[in-house]
Amino acid sequence: MTTLTSRPTPNRATASPARRRPRAAILPTVILAVGALYCVIPIAWVLIAATKAGSELFTTPTFQPGTGLLQNLGDLFGYSSGIFGAWAANSLLYACGGALGSTLVSALAGYALAKYEFRGKNAIFVILLAGVLIPGITLAIPQYFVMSALGLANTHISVLLPVLISPFGIYLTRIYASASVPDETIEAARIDGASDVRIFGSIGIPMMLPGLVTVFLLQFIWIWNNFLLPYLMLSDDSRFPLTLGFYTMMNRGSTEPALYSAVITGSAISILAIIALMGSLQRFWKLDLLSGGLKG
Repeated sequence: MTTLTSRPTPNRATASPARRRPRAAILPTVILAVGALYCVIPIAWVLIAATKAGSELFTTPTFQPGTGLLQNLGDLFGYSSGIFGAWAANSLLYACGGALGSTLVSALAGYALAKYEFRGKNAIFVILLAGVLIPGITLAIPQYFVMSALGLANTHISVLLPVLISPFGIYLTRIYASASVPDETIEAARIDGASDVRIFGSIGIPMMLPGLVTVFLLQFIWIWNNFLLPYLMLSDDSRFPLTLGFYTMMNRGSTEPALYSAVITGSAISILAIIALMGSLQRFWKLDLLSGGLKG
C-alpha cells in the first residue's frame, strides 16, 4: 500500500510580508542614496576646493585636498581692506532680522486666521494662497520702485522690509495653529480672565513653537541665499550680503584668477554657517516636538 503525499507548494500570493519588505525597500533606498549624493557631492567639492591654491584648483584631482587653505583665508579676509567681514555681518543682519520679523508676522497672521472669526477671513486666505504661487522675482522690481519712492533704496531697511511678509509662512502657521492650539484651551483661558494678547503669548506661541521654528529656518535660508533683491536695492558695497559680494569678486576674478580660490573659501565658510544653524535648530525643534506631544 502506497500513500500519496503532496508537498506543500509555497503560495506566492500569501508570502510573508516580512520576506517581501526588504526587496520592496531596495528601490526607495537607492533613490534616497542617489538624492543624498546629489546634494552632498557639490558641498564636498566646495569644502575640498577651499583647501587648494589657485595653481592646484584645476590641475589636481577633484577630491584631493590642497595646500592653500591658509593663503585662501588670507586673500579672502584681506580683500578690499577686509570687506568680507562686513558682508558676513550684513548677511547675518538680513537673514536673522528678516527671518525673526517674518516669523513674528506669520505667527500673528496665522493665529488670527486660525482662531478668530471675522468678515473677509476666507477671502484673505485665498489671496494668501495666490501669493504662495507668485514667484518672488516678479515682485522684486515693484518693491524697488516702492522703496525708491520712500527714499529707502540703498539702505539695510530696503532689504529687510520686503522679506517680512511671507505668504507661505502665514499659510504654514495658520495650518499649524489650527492643529496644535485647541479651542477649548483658549476658551478656558478667557474664562480665567486672560486677555487675547496674553493667550497668544503664553499659550499660542509655546504650542506653535515647532511650526514657528520651521518658518524661521525656511526664511533664514531663503534670505541668506537671496541675490536678486539685494542686487536691485543696494549700490554701496559696504551694505552687500555675501551673495552679492561674491558676485562682485567673481567679476573681478576674470582679471585676478586668485580670487576664484578666495570666493570658493568664502562659500565654504557660508555653507559651514548654514550647517551649524541647521544642526542647532534641528535639536531645538526635536525637543519642542517632544514637549508638544507630552502636552497633547
